[in-house]
Amino acid sequence: MKPSPFAYSAPQSLDEALAVLADVGGDGKVLAGGQSLLPILNMRLAAPAHVIDINRVAELSYVTVDADSVQVGALARHAEVEHDDPAYDALPLLRQALRLVAHPVIRNRGTTVGSLAHADPSGEMTAVLALTDGTVTAARAGSTREIAAADFFLGPLESCLEPGELAVAARFPRLPVRSGCTFVEVARRHGDYAVCGVAAVVTLDEGGLVVSARTAYISVAPTPLVLDLTEAVAGRAVRGVDWAAAGELAGTQVDPEADIHATADYRRHLARVLTGRALAEAAGRVAA
Repeated sequence: MKPSPFAYSAPQSLDEALAVLADVGGDGKVLAGGQSLLPILNMRLAAPAHVIDINRVAELSYVTVDADSVQVGALARHAEVEHDDPAYDALPLLRQALRLVAHPVIRNRGTTVGSLAHADPSGEMTAVLALTDGTVTAARAGSTREIAAADFFLGPLESCLEPGELAVAARFPRLPVRSGCTFVEVARRHGDYAVCGVAAVVTLDEGGLVVSARTAYISVAPTPLVLDLTEAVAGRAVRGVDWAAAGELAGTQVDPEADIHATADYRRHLARVLTGRALAEAAGRVAA
C-alpha cells in the first residue's frame, strides 16, 4: 500500500522545525528514524496532512554523559546509543535494552527518542526511561518543558506531547552506587516484540545486603509498568536471596490482557519467572 497524500518539509534547524510544527499543529507528524511511522503511513493507519522530516537538524544528533545522567538527542540512532562506551559505563541498562530492540539494520536507522515518542507499551526503551525515572524534553516555538516518564506515557501509542511540540531529547539518570541492572525478555523470535520483558535494578549496601529492588515491564500493561519489589528481598544477603519470592510478588501486581500472541495467564507467568531471573542477574552484576 501507499500512504495518503501529504505535504512535506525538511527543516535545516531546530528553530525552523518548530516553526513548521507551530504552523501545522495537530495535522503534522514528525519523521526521524521512520521505523514506526512509515509502516503506519503505508497501511494508512495514520494520514497526516504534513510530514516534518527532521533528519537534517544536526543539532539533535548527540549522546552526552555527565555526572548525573545520559542525554540522548532526538536524532541519535539506537545503534549510536548502544555502542557509545561512555553511555554504557554510565548506564549499562541502555545497551542491555537496546540489544533487544528489533534487528541491527533497524537500530541503525531508528531513534531512541522517536521510540519513546511512539509510546509503544512493547518498546524496550519506554521501560528504561520509566525505571530510571528519566525525562523527555519537549520543545515548541518559544518554550521547552521537561516531562517525567511517569507523566509522559498516557496509553498505548499515546504520549502527552501536544500539537506543535517536538520531543527533542531524553535524559536517563545514572543508577545509585552499588547497583546492578539487566533487561530480559521472551519473544517468539529474537527481534520480535516481546511477549513479556523485564528491566531490573538491584542496589546493595556495603555489606552486600539488598536495599532496593525495582523492575519495569513491557507488553503487560498499556504503559510501562514500574514495581518496587524491595519488601520481598530487603535486608537479605545477596547470595541467599529468594528472588522467586520477588517474582511471586510481581505476579500479584501485573494485570496483563490476552491477545493473539499470548493469554493473560501466560504473560503473568512470564512476569513472575522473568522477574526472578532479572533480579538475580542484576544483583550478580553488583557482586561481581
